[in-house]
Formats: sequence, structure tokens, C-alpha cells
Amino acid sequence: MDQIPNTHSGSAQATLIDRDIAHIARVMRTSLRGDLAGPILPPAYWRKRLHQLLDTGSLSHAQLCTVDSLLLQLDQYEAEPQKAWDTLAPATAALFPPPFADSNRQL
Repeated sequence: MDQIPNTHSGSAQATLIDRDIAHIARVMRTSLRGDLAGPILPPAYWRKRLHQLLDTGSLSHAQLCTVDSLLLQLDQYEAEPQKAWDTLAPATAALFPPPFADSNRQL
């Protein structure tokens, strides 16, 4: 999302910023977790979005604290090595033995 324009009144701009922060807080972690191909959106994207909010210069104390918390989460994500797929526990081929696997078994 582009930087929030300053054409809105103070309360309207604060509401837009609140919504943007809430959206980022909701989806950032899921996006970073991603799928087999990696993160859906990289940490650099989220960092840019958060810095754009900081650049508006009109964040309340609570908004600043939330943005700071989200930036710290990004720092933590980047500092911790991500699990490689080869270190994950292997999937089992079958949870239960196939029926009639024992040929000596009488019914």
C-alpha cells in the first residue's frame, strides 16, 4: 500500500492508520510462514509498509508501540533460522496397516 496521503482530517487519517496497522498485524505472520515455496511476501515488504506508516509522522503513542512491536517481530523472524524441509519429520506413508496385510491371517 502506498503512503497514506495527508488530505484526510486528523481523525480520519488516524482511523486509516489504525486499519492499516491492524491489517498488517493480522496477515504478516501468516504471510511470512508461507508455503513450500517460502514466504508469500518477504520481510522487506512488511518492513517497507511499517516504515511508510512511521513516515506519516502522525502516529499516536499506541500506534507507534504497535508498529515497533511488529518491527521487532520481523527482526526476530529474520534472526532465527527457518526450518529446512529436510529437517522436518518425514510423513508416514500410511497411518494404519493396509487391510489383509498379513496373508496368514484367517477371517
